[in-house]
Order: sequence, then C-alpha cells, then structure tokens
Amino acid sequence: MAIQQLHATAEADAEARLTPLQSVVVVIPALNERQSLPLVLGDLPKVGQVIVVDNGSSDGTPEVAARCGATVVHESRKGYGSACLRGVEVIRQMADREEIFPQIVVFLDGDYSDHPEKLPELLQPILDDRADFVLGSRLLGPREPGAMPPQSTCGNRVACFLLRVLLGAAYTDLGPFRAIGFEHLLLLDMKDRDFGWTVEMQIKAVRHRLRIQEIPVPYRQRIGVSKISGTISGTFKAGVKILYTIAKYAWPRV
Repeated sequence: MAIQQLHATAEADAEARLTPLQSVVVVIPALNERQSLPLVLGDLPKVGQVIVVDNGSSDGTPEVAARCGATVVHESRKGYGSACLRGVEVIRQMADREEIFPQIVVFLDGDYSDHPEKLPELLQPILDDRADFVLGSRLLGPREPGAMPPQSTCGNRVACFLLRVLLGAAYTDLGPFRAIGFEHLLLLDMKDRDFGWTVEMQIKAVRHRLRIQEIPVPYRQRIGVSKISGTISGTFKAGVKILYTIAKYAWPRV
C-alpha cells in the first residue's frame, strides 16, 4: 500500500511539473503525406508528444516524419479511424509505462489544410476548464477558395443538421482538427475505423454530456489529392459511412 501511494505521489508530482503544452499529445494520421508533413510538423508548437500514424504509405512518409522529430507508428488496417485508434492505443501504452502524462489529445490532419499554429487557441477552453472537447470549425473560420469542395460543404451541413435534429447538438462542422481531454477520450470508447470516426466522437461527446465548444479555425487547400473528396467514389463512400454512423449512434433509442 505504501509503495502504491509513493507511485501515485510521484506521478502527481511529475504531472504538476508539466507546462500546459507538455501534457498535450498530437495524433496525425498519415497516408502518403511526405510533401506536407514537414510543413505541418514545422508549424506545430512544441508539445509533449507528436505521434504520426502511418497508414500504409508508399512515398517515404514514415521516414520524413521521423526526421522531423515525430514518433512514428504503423497501422496496417486501412482507414482514417484505424489510424486514429492506433494513435490512442499508443498513447495509452506510453501512459501506462509512465513515459508520458497525457492530459489532452489533439487530432490533426497531415495534409497541411489545417493551421497547426492555431493549436494554442484550440487548447485554451480545455486548459481554462471551460470545455472537455473543442472542435475547430472550418465553417466558422476563413476558408481559402477551393479548400472545401461543394460536396464537402454540403455533406457537412447535412450531417450537422441531422445531429441538431436528433441530438439537439449545435455543431457546424465535422472537421478533423480537434482537442479532447485524455480521460474523456477513453470514456467515449471509440470504435469506428473509417470515415465515421469524427462524427462518432461528436455524437458520443453529446451522449456523455461533455462540455463542448467550437472555435473558428482557418482552412486552406491541402497539399496533394484528398483521399475523400478527391474522387467521386471517395466522396460517396465517406457520405454513406457518415450517415450510417449517425443512424447507429445518434438515432433516438427506444
């Protein structure tokens, strides 16, 4: 018992010594993002840990990420959600080994469409204890012409309308740039391995009564071709999966 108390005290002391950004872990799912990752990682403020999850790249993405100082892990199962889940698993393992003391997890795309330098603004509501989950809304922020194709904008509006009708949730976007408390993330017990990851998180955040806040974030044209909106088939598959996820998790329960 005494040893357990000593371990708990030591862990608490270590956490107390962390600066706010040192307690932040950033997860970046990546598939063939060799050109954009140096820009993403270069603009990202210094945080406790940056984990790039390679999802089967063939262009040298893992090597580039490692040279830029990121921790690189691999996920062989295809899908945006699979990469995110792998990142969460790695964070949990590192926390169990007391290699890191994560308090906030940030998800950020590796294509340079988001603005990594806006990270402090995304974190502030959580650091101020005003929110548990913060979503960077591209619809509320300035967008570079062509950054969001019409089908993406329309799909976002339809999905957010359904979430408002079914859950009373005032979301404006399903954007990938988001921050959530580590313990709250574990509470959500995320499952989706594909395009439904973002909307699953938003639905479960409402279901678990997390304090949710949106902030406007700028958005620009990505580097390279989008895996989702870059093709008609990709857009269709993503749309179907998002609607399926909404039906699965947000539909009123009898």
